[in-house]
Amino acid sequence: MPRRRIHQNRKSQSAMEYLMTYGWAILIIAVVLGALFQLGVFSGIGTPRAQPGNCQVVKVGTGITQTISLAGECQGQEPEYAAKLNGASSKITINIPSSELPTGTAQRTVTAWFSGSNYANSGGGNIFAYGVGSCNYDWFSTDVGQYPNQLEINMCGSNQAFPPTLNANTWYFVAYEYNGIAQIGYLGSSGQLSSPITETFAANTEFSPFYVGWGWDPPGYWNGFIANVQLYNTSLSQAEVTALYQEGIGGAPINPQNIVGWWPLNGNENDYSGNNNNGQPTGITFSSSWTSGYTAP
Repeated sequence: MPRRRIHQNRKSQSAMEYLMTYGWAILIIAVVLGALFQLGVFSGIGTPRAQPGNCQVVKVGTGITQTISLAGECQGQEPEYAAKLNGASSKITINIPSSELPTGTAQRTVTAWFSGSNYANSGGGNIFAYGVGSCNYDWFSTDVGQYPNQLEINMCGSNQAFPPTLNANTWYFVAYEYNGIAQIGYLGSSGQLSSPITETFAANTEFSPFYVGWGWDPPGYWNGFIANVQLYNTSLSQAEVTALYQEGIGGAPINPQNIVGWWPLNGNENDYSGNNNNGQPTGITFSSSWTSGYTAP
């Protein structure tokens, strides 16, 4: 047999041996990559999309440490879904025991991410609101008629507007708190958190329920998306609010020991604070197309 033919046969044999040795590894890598693409790990905006049941958070209580499973909510990752509200009937009703809900002049903080489809001509609605039965409740809303295209702190007819004009179908972070003296609001957008907007009218938040996406006054119902609602029984510092905003839409509670309820709204209305304050949905759907208009801080 000619030497050239022997050399070619040896090369062919070496190639076959290489494939036999590493072929299974290459196949496994290809399968894993395909699965990751299918799960959306390489999609989204800069960070992996969180999948249900793959993360946990530890809540520190008085002398106890409780591990809480998070269905689709991971620190630093984007959720797979966000709650979509229709602007006509959608809301989440959350009945929180009076012993847990900070009311009256008690300190409290509520934070959320939101995106509205229309802020003009009373097209916004309320992002969240405390129990409504008389004229002593407060809420965050957009455009109740006085301030079109702006976010407002509202308290029984008294309100304070945020200066920035809101853009439809764009995600924003909002924080509302009462520190025992005044109501304070923050608005996060374009990679920045606004300076505090302070309103000195007294807060006398009423009883449960706590509503997401609905409030008493027109337009009432939210039209758009809401995600990652957190309720605390303390007034967070500006540094804590800033840190929470910088975590992004998939951020975990910044102060777990004071959390009353945590509703990621990533596929359900459950409370992941460990306090079992699950929400009761009305006309809520969950959409994976929420990412439009979101830019991570």
